[in-house]
Amino acid sequence: MIIIHRDNPLKPEVLVLLQRHLDLMRASSPPESVHALDPSGLAVPAVRFFTLRDGEAVLGMGALKTITVSHAEIKSMHIVAEARRRGLARVLLDHLLAEAATAGFQRLSLETGVEPVFAPARSLYAAAGFTDCPPFEGYGEDPHSVFMTRAL
Repeated sequence: MIIIHRDNPLKPEVLVLLQRHLDLMRASSPPESVHALDPSGLAVPAVRFFTLRDGEAVLGMGALKTITVSHAEIKSMHIVAEARRRGLARVLLDHLLAEAATAGFQRLSLETGVEPVFAPARSLYAAAGFTDCPPFEGYGEDPHSVFMTRAL
């Protein structure tokens, strides 16, 4: 049974997933274009961190980072490779959208890569109503980044 709940990014079973995510980001983009947060960066009050589990197995994660009282950013959204193509990324994204709306955010933005490995993520976000936008809070122009946003 798939369950998504707010979680602690410093739990040992979550750290394994976070390391896989960070390794993929570092293997896919130049170092200056890797904007993924490390575990301690996800364990701060301004970040709401969630895991997607099937029983005890951690299959995915995603976070909402507060930018302003009305604007948040999706961070570290990841589904393990062996659980992909089951619709879990959309389930997790829909959960993050609902959590953001419940928290009172009016806009949700994200940064993802331009490399082919990120094409499924870009398609997922576009299908959920995200559109390209300029760099936002803390980001600058980057030829390896795509910035997307949507109103809630």
